Amino acid sequence: MATALFTTGELAQSLGARLEGPADLPLHGVATIESAEPGTLTFVRSRDFARGWASCRASAAIVPEGLELPGAPEGRAVLRVRNADHALIVVLDRLSRALQAPRPAPGPHPSAVVDPSAIVAPGAVVGPLCTVGAGARIEEGAWLHARVHVGAGARVGRGSVLHPGVTLYDRCEVGTACILHAGVVIGADGFGYVPAPPELAASTGGVLKIPHVGNVVVGDLVEIGANSCVDRAKFGSTTIGTATKIDNLVQIGHGARIGRACLICGGCGVAGSVVLEDGVTLAGQVGVKDGIRVGAGATILAQAGVVNDVPPGERWWGCPAMPLRRHVRMENALRKLAGMQRLSESADQRPQ
Repeated sequence: MATALFTTGELAQSLGARLEGPADLPLHGVATIESAEPGTLTFVRSRDFARGWASCRASAAIVPEGLELPGAPEGRAVLRVRNADHALIVVLDRLSRALQAPRPAPGPHPSAVVDPSAIVAPGAVVGPLCTVGAGARIEEGAWLHARVHVGAGARVGRGSVLHPGVTLYDRCEVGTACILHAGVVIGADGFGYVPAPPELAASTGGVLKIPHVGNVVVGDLVEIGANSCVDRAKFGSTTIGTATKIDNLVQIGHGARIGRACLICGGCGVAGSVVLEDGVTLAGQVGVKDGIRVGAGATILAQAGVVNDVPPGERWWGCPAMPLRRHVRMENALRKLAGMQRLSESADQRPQ
C-alpha cells in the first residue's frame, strides 16, 4: 500500500481551503477524475468535471468555491479553494518534492573531471562523468547531474540545476535558481556564413564561417526545456531575461535578446539579433525572422511566421504574421471566395 503523504485536514490547512468531509483521510497521490483510486486526490475545475464526481473513486477533490457537486461527499472530502490552478501548483510541488530522489552529497563525484583552477562551492554537487573546465565557477547549491559539461570560464549560478547531458560552452553564464533540462546546449556557435571570395572558393567549399567570439548570459529563474539550444553571439552576448521559460526543442539564434518573463513554447525558432521585449509569448512552432523586434506583452499564435516588427501588447497570427483580427478577416474572405468558386464550377458543369 502506498505511503500517505498528507491527510485531507493537513492539506486543507496548507492550502487555506474550506474542508467539507473527513479531515483524517490519507492521500498518497494525485489523479485525473477518470483514473482516480481511493487514497488519491483529484481536481474538479468545471461543471463538466463536476458531473464525474459521483462515480469518481478519489478520496478527495479540490474544487473552486461556488462550483456545485452532485450529491454529498459520502465519506470523501471536498477542499474548497479560491483558485484551483494555484492549489494544484502547491499540491504538485509538494508531491514532486516527496518523490524526488535524494540529493547527492556535495562535491564532485569520483568520476567527474574538474580542472584545478575551477571553483566549486562547498555545497555544490558535480555528478558522475561531469567535466568542469579551467576557471569555471559552480556556485553554492548548484547541482550538475550526470554528464554535464561546463566549459572554461563558464558560470553556473547559485541553486541552479543542470540535468543530464547539458552542455554549457566556454565563458557562458547561467544565473541563480535556473533549471536546464536534459540535452540543453548553451553557447554553440551561431549559424553564420558568407560567400567566400574566388581565391578561397576551392578551399572553403564556397562559404566562409563567421567566427563567434561572444557568449550567452542566462538570467535568474530561467527554465529551458530538453534539447533546446541558445547560440552564442558573434560579439557581445545572447541574453535570456530573468524568469523567462523556454519549452523543449526551441532554437534561439546568435545575438538575440529575450526579455523578462517571456514564454516560448515548443518548436519555436528565434533567429539572430531578434529582440523579444518583456512578457512576450510565442506559441508552438512560431518562427521569428532575424532582426525583428516583438513588443512587450505581445502574443504570437501557433505556427506564425513573423517577418515584421510587432507592436507591444498585440496578438498576431498567420504566415506572414499579421494582427489577429486582420488574419481572421482574410481567412473568412478566402472561404467566401472558395465557396463562390465552387458554385461557379458547378454552374459550368450543368448541361446547357
